[in-house]
Amino acid sequence: MDADFVVDNSVVMSWAFEDEANEYADAVLAKLAAATAVVPTIWPLEVVNVLLVAERRKRLKQAESIRFITLLSQLPIYVEQEWPHNRMEELLALGRANNLSSYDASYLYLAMRKGIPLATLDQRLIAAAQEVEIDVLMHDNLPRFIFKQRPS
Repeated sequence: MDADFVVDNSVVMSWAFEDEANEYADAVLAKLAAATAVVPTIWPLEVVNVLLVAERRKRLKQAESIRFITLLSQLPIYVEQEWPHNRMEELLALGRANNLSSYDASYLYLAMRKGIPLATLDQRLIAAAQEVEIDVLMHDNLPRFIFKQRPS
């Protein structure tokens, strides 16, 4: 499966909460009408964890979490199944060099491995992507997307 971009959990989970809605995340969601996204194998666990915490904090009801998971399952977001388990040292080095969590490093590593852009709201992850010369999917208040690469 060829994907058009990697989408990180900061974007995806903003779709679940009205108070986190933003133009960038909405534009990424709209882009999924004509594109596909890929996520690392950790993604389903991250989604479920955010939903569980939101339920415990009374931000979401159980039915809303189930509805959100159902809606996510209808989107062209594919979980990378061929995760290179023998690449833990590379992931560790990537996280260390860019001051990223292992989770964020996994999104960046996937974008690097596939050579595709990354969609994220995380400023640290954006900086790390630019550092390793991975395009970041940008939205400039326009009805279309442009890809910006690290300045030369």
